[in-house]
Amino acid sequence: MAQSLLLISRQAPWSGPGAREALDIALAGGAFDLPLALLFLDDGVFQLRKDQQAVLLQQKDLAANLQALPLFGVEELYACQRSLVERGLVADQLGLPVSVLDDDALRALLGRFDQVMTI
Repeated sequence: MAQSLLLISRQAPWSGPGAREALDIALAGGAFDLPLALLFLDDGVFQLRKDQQAVLLQQKDLAANLQALPLFGVEELYACQRSLVERGLVADQLGLPVSVLDDDALRALLGRFDQVMTI
């Protein structure tokens, strides 16, 4: 059986290549039926904000990649409650359905996976 993987995406969508790389890894892992989940933590929660205007920064929009995650079998999507609150984000501002986890639930999530990768 394949080892399970938790990807933790901590970068804002336009602060560097990390956000896109995390999504690429998730999509590739999902395409190969790797048991994985994606956790948005710290500034990574900004990736979830809907109606981003990437063109203003001359960047490619990540929305299509995010929307493709369930199509590739990546259905376990999580966001850190503390990160959302600290950045002033609420559920109706998010473009993806995610499970919002408090600190205790985050610790439990980390313990469920064989491998944890932070990007």
